Amino acid sequence: MRIAFASDHAGVGLKDQLAAHARQLGHEVVDLGTNGADSVDYPDYGRRCAEAVALAEVDRGVVVCGTGIGISMAANKVAGVRCALVHDVTTARMARLHNDANMLAIGARVVGPQVADDCLVAFIETAFEGGRHQRRVEKIG
Repeated sequence: MRIAFASDHAGVGLKDQLAAHARQLGHEVVDLGTNGADSVDYPDYGRRCAEAVALAEVDRGVVVCGTGIGISMAANKVAGVRCALVHDVTTARMARLHNDANMLAIGARVVGPQVADDCLVAFIETAFEGGRHQRRVEKIG
């Protein structure tokens, strides 16, 4: 799987950790920045990652900011993106299983590193269930 990762300055450490974990799992990683501690605007990075997903340049996207809230809101402004803000493995799994999320958002200041890694694995390994959920996903747009 080809997965894009992006973050603001608050999420860069966790983004790098998650990207490394994805590589260890055998996935191709596309790092869309940021790559330092200098203050940047999360909407720029959320949009950049979401556009890569919407244009099918990557299979999925992962975005990180301090809480995950702002960057997920920015990503969800891009047509065709379903970015789920998750806090645990259950929400990450259900985001794929029932909502066919193609992007994952995590807050670096609210989710610990091991939980974040576990969320990533659930997001990658869980397939969309389809069925009755398909019509609901279609209503999202």
